[in-house]
Amino acid sequence: MRPAYLTAARALQLGREAALLGEQHTAMQEYLEALELLRTLPPERTRDTLLAHAHLAAYQTLALAGLEEAQEHLHLGISYARSTRDKVARAIAEECLSGLDVVM
Repeated sequence: MRPAYLTAARALQLGREAALLGEQHTAMQEYLEALELLRTLPPERTRDTLLAHAHLAAYQTLALAGLEEAQEHLHLGISYARSTRDKVARAIAEECLSGLDVVM
């Protein structure tokens, strides 16, 4: 199972790098690859933390492009961030919500 987490984390990292370079399509491919892999694993804190980060990264990328499908990733990212209590994921979720009139 650990190799799967490493693979998902690497895809998340590559997605973030692509997003910073303005390569939204490539970024979303990497995020979706990470999400697909993580969904095949049994629930546990590491998996859920990575899911939170991947969904929130996908939200940020899609929101910058003005796409409505971003909202689903925001909802899921917030949900996973809450359940794992990961401080970094929660901070990202709160930052994503800062432009919205919603309290986590």
